[in-house]
Amino acid sequence: MADTLFIGGGGEDYASPQELLLKYANRHGLIAGATGTGKTVTLQIMAEGFSSVGVPVFLADVKGDLSGLAKSGTPDFKLHDAFMKRAGTIQFDDYSYNDFPVTFWDLYGEQGHPVRTTVAEMGPLLLARLLELSEAQEGVLNIAFRVADEEGLPLLDLKDLQAMLVWLGEHRETISLRYGNISTASVGAIQRQLLVLENQGATQFFGEPALELSDIMRTDPDGRGRINILASDKLMSAPRLYATSLLWLLSELFEELPEVGDPDKPKLVFFFDEAHLLFDDAPKALVEKVEQVARLIRSKGVGVYFVTQNPADVPEDILGQLGNRVQHALRAFTPKDQKGLKQAAETYRTNPRFSTEDAIKEVGVGEAVTSMLESKGAPGIVERTLIRPPSSQLGPITKSERQGVIDTSPIAGKYESAVDRESAYEVLRGRAEQAAAEAEEAERLEEEAEAAERELKKARRYDGTQVGRSSSRSKTSSKGFGDQLTKMVVKELTGTTGRRIVRGILGGLFKGR
Repeated sequence: MADTLFIGGGGEDYASPQELLLKYANRHGLIAGATGTGKTVTLQIMAEGFSSVGVPVFLADVKGDLSGLAKSGTPDFKLHDAFMKRAGTIQFDDYSYNDFPVTFWDLYGEQGHPVRTTVAEMGPLLLARLLELSEAQEGVLNIAFRVADEEGLPLLDLKDLQAMLVWLGEHRETISLRYGNISTASVGAIQRQLLVLENQGATQFFGEPALELSDIMRTDPDGRGRINILASDKLMSAPRLYATSLLWLLSELFEELPEVGDPDKPKLVFFFDEAHLLFDDAPKALVEKVEQVARLIRSKGVGVYFVTQNPADVPEDILGQLGNRVQHALRAFTPKDQKGLKQAAETYRTNPRFSTEDAIKEVGVGEAVTSMLESKGAPGIVERTLIRPPSSQLGPITKSERQGVIDTSPIAGKYESAVDRESAYEVLRGRAEQAAAEAEEAERLEEEAEAAERELKKARRYDGTQVGRSSSRSKTSSKGFGDQLTKMVVKELTGTTGRRIVRGILGGLFKGR
């Protein structure tokens, strides 16, 4: 089994192989460069390389180009001659065209298998980030999650959370005594943000069946790792949903996978494209969580590679953990750009043959400045590198070809149909219906009691008209009749029916508790 991943050729004649050691591939990496410099192709050839050695890959296809991984390149492609020339220049003797096992995913369920998670699995921290909540609103959201746990109310989809918030608002006075102030303004603000999320199509993202991590860590019978491609061209119109969904998946991997120490190769490689969306305006707590995940998830055998235009998009504490780097060209037209370029160059181990800063400005399309971890995990000397050509198709496949891949997928049909089991929404609706029924019954009994009282008064008036014409015995009988009727009404109200009235009134007030 190969223990390296061929990235390209470096050195003065580009004949020196630049390789990524698989045993250090889980120590994360960076692919950076301005638009149009070749980042997508670098991501493609790295996905091919990992798949070839049996490592599953998860990546987001922001532009739709990476679907070509499912189809072999062909000699009639217009860049065929250029690819063959480059392969010869970098002495890539094993270069050939090939397709790779691909599984397509889509949060909207349109261009791949649906990706779902439950509201409970997402958690209040990530959900607050997704909804852009204030600190006070995030506090209310945390209370909603806590009370839902205590009340045994599963939060699976958005309607569950909406119902929970309504219940919280109705019982805010009681709940506030225990957990702190719950304002109707905060509850309303969260509900409005949930409506915005629904309009972005997130309704399909929350629910069941939830994604099983084992399904993105599959290998094919021939030993190659499956490449999981998340369709993100439409998703990019909701950037916070994009960033939060990928961070959720990364967090799930971190929490569920067992410790494996230092494996010979990663269990999974995760490419986070457009990484700046993860950190733009992110609260400190979220950045700290990403830093923690990045620092610890490598012990779970997962390598995380951030793909972005500028290394400055990634916080310094996280950037320091990215040992394997492919830096395509950066533009430096403004003082700010020049400062960023200088800072990027300073993070590499210098090469006496050239200026790293100049090289980052000068490398052409398909060329990069690379530095891979070497023996004992030490950063390698920076080198100008020609990136190897891809073996799969460069560019997207057709809709019919994509559908064919989806239909023949090993998980075809597993996630396509949503399941809506009993959860918070149904439980709270049942409670409300029961309270309404009890209130209706209490009202009916009250009307019956009032009718009985009217009959009693009527009987007494009738009894009074007979006083002058009746004997003392008749008076006694009439009085006895009135007393008996009164006792019957009192007995009814204090018996089973009376208890139903009390339950109807008090039950409506305290049923939620």
